[in-house]
Amino acid sequence: MQPAPSVIIFSTLSGAGFGLLFFLGLGMPSVSGGIAFGFYVIAYLLAVGGLMASVFHLGNKKNAWKSYSQWRTSWLSREGWFAVSALLLMGIHAFFQVFFGTTISTIGWLGAALSLCTVFATGMIYAQLKTIPRWSQPATPAFFVVAALAGGALLSNNPNLAIVLLIVLAVVVGFHWWKGDSRFAEAGSTIGTATQLNGKVSLWEKPHTGENYLTHEMVYQVARKHAVKLRVIALVLMTAVPVGLVVIFGAHHIPVLLAVVSHLAGLFAQRWLFFAEAEHVVGLYYGAHTDKQSA
Repeated sequence: MQPAPSVIIFSTLSGAGFGLLFFLGLGMPSVSGGIAFGFYVIAYLLAVGGLMASVFHLGNKKNAWKSYSQWRTSWLSREGWFAVSALLLMGIHAFFQVFFGTTISTIGWLGAALSLCTVFATGMIYAQLKTIPRWSQPATPAFFVVAALAGGALLSNNPNLAIVLLIVLAVVVGFHWWKGDSRFAEAGSTIGTATQLNGKVSLWEKPHTGENYLTHEMVYQVARKHAVKLRVIALVLMTAVPVGLVVIFGAHHIPVLLAVVSHLAGLFAQRWLFFAEAEHVVGLYYGAHTDKQSA
């Protein structure tokens, strides 16, 4: 699929923001006054800024509010409800910590749970799409959640926990790549199943002589050699560099800041690949994914 910058920014920044809110809700760290204010400003800038970025990918932005009515069937709608509920509850939690130095644990725990639910719902938006076999696997929501927790642990300055979560993230993302490479072939989608024609079916002529919405959005392909390079870059920046910085320098502010920047840069690369490598079955109508069918 064509990687959309707005969605990449949304999934990367909002995940880190809700990850930080998760740890603040659990009291990790336990903060109050000006320090609490600083942590919550960072969390809300990331979470709300990421959510706002996603709006730019909508074709008809003024109808965005209508998505909230489909919570029974839509993970996008559930994500919206979880996000609003988490932000409201954590706002109350922050108000008491910043202005009264009081922590209401029940509100914090509930806000933390809703923050994690928001990230899980984001992952499920993609995992539910059977038309994109690479995404349709349990590892998809798993790496969204683990990435949010790892970023949240770094931002909340929980170094030991961050190291563990970053290592887990490397394993989960690696598994997602490995499993994803075979998912299209495992799904069994071919030009024959797409057209419901019997016998051996081959493409004689593409449906369109020029580019259209489907070819622009759904039939994007990235060269294998470039994908491998980007995977290595993403994994190193996302996990190896932050782990190295935290192990060597500990919980000092500058090294942790560098670790956060490296982690987010790696996540941007990983999310770009997440979309660029996604093979939509509609591509079969345009002669794409023939290598996936024979894999």
